[in-house]
Amino acid sequence: MTRILGHNYIGGQRSALGEVRLKSLDAATGEELPGAFSQATAAEVDAAATAAANAFPVFRSLPAGRRAEFLDAIADELDALGDDFIATVCRETALPAGRILGERGRTSGQMRLFAKVLRRGDFHGARIDRALPDRQPLPRPDLRQYRIGVGPVAVFGASNFPLAFSTAGGDTASALAAGCPVVVKAHSGHMATAEWVADAITRAADRTGMPAGVFNMIYGGGVGEWLVKHPAIQAVGFTGSLKGGNALSRLAAERPQPIPVFAEMSSINPVILLPGALQARSDTIARELSASVTLGCGQFCTNPGLILGLRSPAFSAFVEQFKAQMADQPAQTMLNRGTLASYLKGLKHLHEHPGIRHLAGVEQVGGQARPQLFQADVSLLLNGDELLQEEVFGPATLLIEVEDQQQLAAAIRALRGQLTATLIGEPEELADWGWLGELLQEKVGRVLINGYPTGVEVCDAMVHGGPYPATSDARGTSVGTLAIDRYLRPVCFQNYPDELLPPALQKSNPLNILRLVDGESTREGA
Repeated sequence: MTRILGHNYIGGQRSALGEVRLKSLDAATGEELPGAFSQATAAEVDAAATAAANAFPVFRSLPAGRRAEFLDAIADELDALGDDFIATVCRETALPAGRILGERGRTSGQMRLFAKVLRRGDFHGARIDRALPDRQPLPRPDLRQYRIGVGPVAVFGASNFPLAFSTAGGDTASALAAGCPVVVKAHSGHMATAEWVADAITRAADRTGMPAGVFNMIYGGGVGEWLVKHPAIQAVGFTGSLKGGNALSRLAAERPQPIPVFAEMSSINPVILLPGALQARSDTIARELSASVTLGCGQFCTNPGLILGLRSPAFSAFVEQFKAQMADQPAQTMLNRGTLASYLKGLKHLHEHPGIRHLAGVEQVGGQARPQLFQADVSLLLNGDELLQEEVFGPATLLIEVEDQQQLAAAIRALRGQLTATLIGEPEELADWGWLGELLQEKVGRVLINGYPTGVEVCDAMVHGGPYPATSDARGTSVGTLAIDRYLRPVCFQNYPDELLPPALQKSNPLNILRLVDGESTREGA
């Protein structure tokens, strides 16, 4: 297959190359990969956002089944991408082929999952309060509510998931499902991968007759500011650093018309080891936890970056076992040289901190990341030392020993918002620690028991979010079907003629969806 690289996608079509060319790099060697990409100009960003705005009225008005066909077609196109595509992703990201194949399955799977949501119809959120003309002292009008897409959405892809959180990732899938055209800012770490995926989305749009401008993509550094500030953009989806998410949030808040930013940013995902579990299986926990910390070279937003345990002989024995396990973990290639540089900077800060001890891990040399283990006194956390709560993106973690339950509770209260928290405990002791689960609910989006957070199931019940700084808005999730809620808003119709109402609210309920009618859930006409 001949690849023609180096164009921005505007209105589903490639624009002409600009003067500034961008190169994609081999993650392991730093060598340039074939193909050049054009740095988007302000005019091209405007064209992309305007194309999305023009597509919005048509796209959001399509029957949900039509949008579902589009998502299914995207999934089919992604699954059909061949060995050349897999090889490209591997070279750009240093991720193994097995990981890429699995991530492609997750990416196409979440497209099909949102197609199912559209066919199910509950995303409409239909609510009906019928007229009460005889009510005293005032009659009640007929009121009918459902939800529509907010408008064009800007999506910023993540570095660590080049498929599932990028061009056709969860933000794009949920926005398209909501009826919102998308403008993607391609991630600089995998521009060639983004190009392959953009081609797939464009083919799916053509196959299913979607309006021009339903999908758009731009390349380049600095263009994100133009995109977020563009008046056509009505929401932003972002996965990345705390610095990047905060910058986008400020830009969005300072617009003449502020818009929401749904940013997944920073989390250290505490793991709490209960005494009974350490007494029963500390060697197993040490082995499993070290595998979770180093999985994918630690490049998961749910990577366990903080481990808490109560002072005891069992915890001391666990620390020695965990040190040995971490020391045995191999070096790995990170996503790109910038990611490695960031990891090294984080390690340097930990090494230089007088209150933090290095427990395991060989000296960091060469072009691969080496796993590292540190330990800090709990007083640093209790006194608000910010370094303990900064995410070190890579295969490193930090141990903290606490004196008792009271100090553990204080340590948890001192934590910032997180994506996850994990309890490792024996069944017979979990009931006595129920208060801990209650406390953690105030801090995190997902609480796990006897599991490890580096797996995120894509399903209806999943929450991949949490209080700031884990995300910019704790009321949503970037994984799972609830993600569609971020890009929907309610609209109410009062005393509207039935023939002018959207099908989701018409008296006969032609979509046969479950609706809340006068306070009761029903599929009956109303």
